[in-house]
Amino acid sequence: MSPGSPRITVMGAGGVGGCFGARLAQAGCDVGFVARGAHLAALRSGGLRVESPLGDIHLPEVRAGETPESLGVADYVFICVKLWETEAAVQAVSSVVRDGTVVISFQNGIQKDEVLRRTLGKRAVMGGVAYISASIARPGVVRQSGALQRLVLGECDGGHSPRAAALRGACVRGGIEASVSSDIRRDIWEKFVFLVGLSAATASMRKPIGPIRSHPGSRAFLLDLMREVAAVGRAQGIELAEDFAEQRLAFCDTLPPDMTSSMHSDLERGSRLELDWLSGDVVAMGKVFGVPAPLNRAVADILSLYSQGRANP
Repeated sequence: MSPGSPRITVMGAGGVGGCFGARLAQAGCDVGFVARGAHLAALRSGGLRVESPLGDIHLPEVRAGETPESLGVADYVFICVKLWETEAAVQAVSSVVRDGTVVISFQNGIQKDEVLRRTLGKRAVMGGVAYISASIARPGVVRQSGALQRLVLGECDGGHSPRAAALRGACVRGGIEASVSSDIRRDIWEKFVFLVGLSAATASMRKPIGPIRSHPGSRAFLLDLMREVAAVGRAQGIELAEDFAEQRLAFCDTLPPDMTSSMHSDLERGSRLELDWLSGDVVAMGKVFGVPAPLNRAVADILSLYSQGRANP
């Protein structure tokens, strides 16, 4: 592996994979994108464009393919697909994982790394957290909303490693705020608390964060959603401060008022939702650990009509 210019395969060239992959390519990394359909065709014919408040990017030529195998071996593989595609994505990347290859999931959810470890083994997997609001605007074009653009990396055993430091260095050169964590499991849960609250509130209310945080009733609902998630995390031994949900609510106050969640965007498009891995998973874990989560259950039940896409007749 070259510390200065690692070879990276991005599995899923949507908002997360497209934005971070493009910035890493700008930093000199050899980045390949796995995509499909019209988006793949556009990447092959016109490259990748990122529209961002932090500065637009146009990569006129990118390596793009339908499978990881078509892009060859890589130093790092980023898993950036929707959660229901995780098993298939892991099977697909297993053919290009060699000794020394690092696979990192930047997906939402809590169970993702366990899925990776079952197939790829513990050594190949590094924990990751992505903070960004972005989505495919049209084939070949990814649009970022707001200036939030952060990655957290960490070995699952809590140790520091040259491979984590090398990737962080590449991220920083690409203008990405990045850090290496000594407790990546807690970092994943910290995002999960925020992400479930944001997703559940914006999708169930069909509104961005601005009006939700501004109205006393919807603000209280958002806070209690996050309190439930934090309580489930603590029941599993995650060290989250007693006022962690309140801290996340204060963080919500710093976000652009038009910021929303990918689940809200998917709902608006009539696409499948990650509901079962977000509020649904909070409810399921709560049952196992004896922690009630009535508000997340309400969200999961209300949105269940839309979980597979357009509402059932």
